[in-house]
Amino acid sequence: MQLEMARDPELAPSVRRAGSADLPAVCRLVNRAYTVESFFVDGDRTGLAEVERLAREGHFLVLDEVDHGRRGELAASVHLRVDRVGARAWGRLSMLAVAPELQRRGLGHRLVAVVEATCVALGCETVELDIVNLRDELGSWYRGLGYREVGTAPYDHRSPRRACHFVRMEKSL
Repeated sequence: MQLEMARDPELAPSVRRAGSADLPAVCRLVNRAYTVESFFVDGDRTGLAEVERLAREGHFLVLDEVDHGRRGELAASVHLRVDRVGARAWGRLSMLAVAPELQRRGLGHRLVAVVEATCVALGCETVELDIVNLRDELGSWYRGLGYREVGTAPYDHRSPRRACHFVRMEKSL
């Protein structure tokens, strides 16, 4: 019996902005990455209509998996929106997703660093995000990147099976 070696995918060297043709793949990736939330909520994390709306409101940044020199599936993605009121600008990071088989390789760190650098270049003072309080590992991970908790908000995305809320986090740039 011959053992089959696990495929170690090659990743594209740089993060790029997703185009409209990428949005179905972004939706698939987010739903795959967020299955970890099945312990408190049923169903997909998002749908194509929400991904398309978010793309109009901001940008999805993606990291490609490369298959023999051609683009394959998406390895990771994140949504970035920049808001402005007068002279004040801030970034909003959401829907960070890494393919489950590629997690723990630094891809999330890489995308967050690109989001932060983009925000600095656009004159943002801070980056903000929301995490679900039931995902303890996310709070620890973002605190390790320099984010701090600044408040809470009701969880209003999907119908949860357990009581939960959003924890608002922010990082000064």
